[in-house]
Amino acid sequence: MFYEPLGGGRYQSTVHTTGPWSKLTQHLGPPSALMVREMEKLPAPVPMMIARVTVEILGPVPVAELSVSAAVDRPGRSVELLSAELSADGRVVARARAWRIVRSDTSAVAVDVDERLPPPSAGRVMTRPDSWGAGYLDVIEWRSLAGSLAESGPATVWGRQTVPLVGDEEPSGLQRLLTIADSGNGVSGRLDPREWLFINADLTVHVYREPVGEWIALDAVTAIGPEGIGAATSVLHDLTGPVGRGAQALLVRPQG
Repeated sequence: MFYEPLGGGRYQSTVHTTGPWSKLTQHLGPPSALMVREMEKLPAPVPMMIARVTVEILGPVPVAELSVSAAVDRPGRSVELLSAELSADGRVVARARAWRIVRSDTSAVAVDVDERLPPPSAGRVMTRPDSWGAGYLDVIEWRSLAGSLAESGPATVWGRQTVPLVGDEEPSGLQRLLTIADSGNGVSGRLDPREWLFINADLTVHVYREPVGEWIALDAVTAIGPEGIGAATSVLHDLTGPVGRGAQALLVRPQG
């Protein structure tokens, strides 16, 4: 599991949350999913679906005990604004906001604008390179259709988390999506992580269909500007087709 529930909105982080940059801090996929889980628990007046999540990273998330809370900031019968907050040792380390929109039947006019990807079985096994730290990357089963963590440039990869998010609880489709979506800048990185930092300050995910199944794909690309700023964007898929898009703002600078 990524987190052991302690009760009262508190969770103990496990070593599986450890990110690639430091053994003391987390990959932001599991914390993002944990905040989404808290927002999904908020009662809704009618059947609704979270359509957009933005996670703002306020500081490193330690591999330690965390506290999570969520609230409805702007209630409504058609559209609601939700928020969540993640704290460690009394310090807020991340915040999330989400738009939750009423469900209705638009199946007759539904349109996909991105092509469906080949399945994970068509890809090659992708393992963690020595240049990336152990933890999160080792509990995701990776299949690469194009590019990889060890290759520079755009990448199309499937990922499946092999441990639950919390305890022995089955993650929701949106939780699985957020767990993988934060890896867009990693799989499509253009720089050697031993020489460069390319860390995201946020993650925004727009969803137009709730993901189903265990596998999530990233069709990702990273752009780098001339002044230390980059952007990673991803088309997000499940096994039945595209489900949304992700974006990350990047801090880019030499290591050391």
